[in-house]
Amino acid sequence: MPIDQRPLAVFLMGPTASGKTALACALSEQFPVDLVSVDSALVYRGLDIGAAKPDAPTLARYPHRLIDIRDPAQPYSAADFRGDAMAAMQEITAQGRVPLLVGGTGLYFRALQQGLSQLPEADPILRERFTAQASTEGWPALHARLQRLDLAAAERIGPNDAQRIQRALEVIELTGRPLSEQQRGGTGERFPWRVLKLALVPADRAPLHERIARRFDGMLQDGFLDEVRALRARGDLHADLPAMRAVGYRQAWEHLDGQTNEAEFRDRGIFATRQLAKRQITWLRGVLDARMLDPERAETRNLAEEGVRMFLGEQ
Repeated sequence: MPIDQRPLAVFLMGPTASGKTALACALSEQFPVDLVSVDSALVYRGLDIGAAKPDAPTLARYPHRLIDIRDPAQPYSAADFRGDAMAAMQEITAQGRVPLLVGGTGLYFRALQQGLSQLPEADPILRERFTAQASTEGWPALHARLQRLDLAAAERIGPNDAQRIQRALEVIELTGRPLSEQQRGGTGERFPWRVLKLALVPADRAPLHERIARRFDGMLQDGFLDEVRALRARGDLHADLPAMRAVGYRQAWEHLDGQTNEAEFRDRGIFATRQLAKRQITWLRGVLDARMLDPERAETRNLAEEGVRMFLGEQ
């Protein structure tokens, strides 16, 4: 068989609060890797506390590309990410180093490696119809419809994620095929890098759930609501922007609109984060070529280092 001459890359994937950043930083101490963030919230400037963005000292010591590259008033798509990530990876490879992509946004990982299929353009008439239905039935009802038509897409999309529910139903209506099926199609092009995939997937979710709750409480103590108040005070942001629909920020916005009290806000924020982790784990378990590592086990860091060492050909 011919030898695969493609340059190397590492994907470090996992649900929120699974310890990806700490492990990525540890790996960068051991190997000639440069870090690239794969996170749909960390791309936005000003989304710091609620997005669990690495703090300034961490980023100074362990620089991450694709963090703080967009204003929250500007949407950022999977296609935008693919272009930015490919450019970053090419630059890292040209410098004789290995890109290590770390994050939990499965759509971005999939778009990067498989490409993006050609989906139909938005249909204003259909969107108006779905919006009208949601105003009377609620977005969870449309999400239930999506579950019947495209279970795989519904498992990745939250029951109140209006934009993505609308888009998935729109694609089905326009093409007669599930969105998840079309996204799997990709472009058919071979990915220019040979990839080692490491996935942090807990066997028991209880410790992860506890860590999510502790982290959310820590965010509140660190001034998360003040961060969202400052974003709202700009005057050019609104609740329907992708940045403001990020987990935690959506619930904070609703709370500051007076829709919930403090206890309800905390409960909803923690619940939404746990649901995000559940969707991320479901996606990761379908990544058949990933090496699964339990973040709760003491040997996980050593196993990850061993895997990267073997992949890079180091002794």
